[in-house]
Formats: sequence, C-alpha cells, structure tokens
Amino acid sequence: MGRGRRGRPVRAACAGGGVPGCAGRRWGPGWWWSATTAGHVMHGSQAMCMQLMLLDRDVQVAARPVRLIWRDHGSGRVLTWVPQVFARYADGRALLADCPATSEPAGQRAARAAAVLGPACAAVGFTYRRLVPPEKVVAANVRWLAGYRHPCYRDAGGLEQAVLAAFAAPRPLMAGATAAGEVLSALPVLSTTHCGAGG
Repeated sequence: MGRGRRGRPVRAACAGGGVPGCAGRRWGPGWWWSATTAGHVMHGSQAMCMQLMLLDRDVQVAARPVRLIWRDHGSGRVLTWVPQVFARYADGRALLADCPATSEPAGQRAARAAAVLGPACAAVGFTYRRLVPPEKVVAANVRWLAGYRHPCYRDAGGLEQAVLAAFAAPRPLMAGATAAGEVLSALPVLSTTHCGAGG
C-alpha cells in the first residue's frame, strides 16, 4: 500500500472506473479505503480485502501488485501468475501473497504457482505465502476498526489532541479512551492516530 513509490495496477478497472467482476462468481470485488495510501485500493475478493485491511494496519508495509512469468519445465509453456498482494516493508523485505477465502489446500493451478513462486521469491530475497483468513473474531475486529481508518475520523469531535495526550505513556485502552473524552468517539480517533492514517 504505498509509503514508497506507487506501482501501476496489474488488473485495470473496467471502463468508467468500475470494478471488473465475473458473472456467477462470488468473488466480491470492490474498492477499499487504504489509510496508508490515503486512497482506494482495488481488491478482487472479500478474502483479499481482509488481508489488505490487516496489512494496512502495519505502518511498515507498502504494497502494490506484480505479475510473475515463467516457463514450465515439463510442458515448455509460458505460465503467469499474479499474486494478490505484493507488500514491501520499510526495511526492504518483500512479501508476495495470495489470499484464499478458506484455509483449505490450494487448487492445482495455485499449488503449481506456489511451487514456482516460493523458490523464485527466495532467490531474490522475497517471501511468498498464502495468507489464510484470520479467525472470525479477529476478522470482525479488524473489519470494524478498518471502517474508521478514513481521515475524516482522525479528529472526530476535536479529540485528536486529547487522545494523543491520554496515550502519551502506555496505559490500558479503556482508561485512556475515557481520559480522552467520550469513549465511543475517542476509540476511532485512537485507531487512526495510532496507526498513522493518511500519513
């Protein structure tokens, strides 16, 4: 998601700025607001959207898509794969990842790509992983907090300075939110302030 240079998306949106979809599929493509890039990021499925939310909470991550092309040794055919996420960490480490909707084993095509991507990524100092969905409670909490990552919540109710002062030193979450003001207004401000939304 882009504290570094922004890359060009591999999958272009449909004409008119829409999100491509496939009739009869339950992929759920769409746009999600990224606090890291201060802009919308396209996702191809709800599973990918969840992983983007998780990565966006890590201020060390910048991400953009990438396409890998290789020749299959067995058939000689040229194959391609677009990992759903390319995340670059502030220290230079890189992660290429796919975001399956379940923790079930990968399908044949995905498994074949993973067998090539793992060693190829390792050869250039990257890591390839399948980011399985988080547990339901974690997913629900991340989804709820991600809803408050838009800059419009950063100083909701004029509480940003109060939240920063309340958490200038480590303290329990609810004690700090109470000290900052009205708890339900202070928590979204804390979420955006703590994670560097828009910055």
